[in-house]
Amino acid sequence: CPHVETLNLTINNSTSSTTTATACDSYTWSSNGQTYSATGSYTNTTTNAAGCPHVETLNLTINASTSNTTQATACDSYTWSVNGMTYSQSGTYTNTSTNAAGCPHVETLNLTINASTSNTTNATACGSYTWAVNGMTYTASGTYTNNGTNAAGCPHVETLNLTITTSSTNTTTVS
Repeated sequence: CPHVETLNLTINNSTSSTTTATACDSYTWSSNGQTYSATGSYTNTTTNAAGCPHVETLNLTINASTSNTTQATACDSYTWSVNGMTYSQSGTYTNTSTNAAGCPHVETLNLTINASTSNTTNATACGSYTWAVNGMTYTASGTYTNNGTNAAGCPHVETLNLTITTSSTNTTTVS
């Protein structure tokens, strides 16, 4: 006797999709919650609405952030070429910009500011005065300066405010 076999067949298809992404330093893929820090191609397989495999592909490019540190020592103030700012106190300063890859670039300045110094001496002498700072002998009143360098390597200015008096001679005749 004839036998009839009937097959009602539904074919469901697998699906796939591809995401291309570029990030700085790391990337968290929403498809699987994983964080990646290297350039590469990654896959995640799940089940689609039809119950078939769904393959998600991530083509990832990771670009690196960059940084640079500069050590500097200056007298009184320092103008940082990175940002044009002038600093008058020692400290650590940072400037963030974007590198060629579109990622953060952090410049750090470790700055030491040394101070210039000065000293003023007021002196009065009769006839002449020899200034110990420079060994010069002065015979006229005035303000004199001597420029040098202090222990920190910065300018040191010595100022001499000098008054020269003349001696007077009195002759007394007794008769």
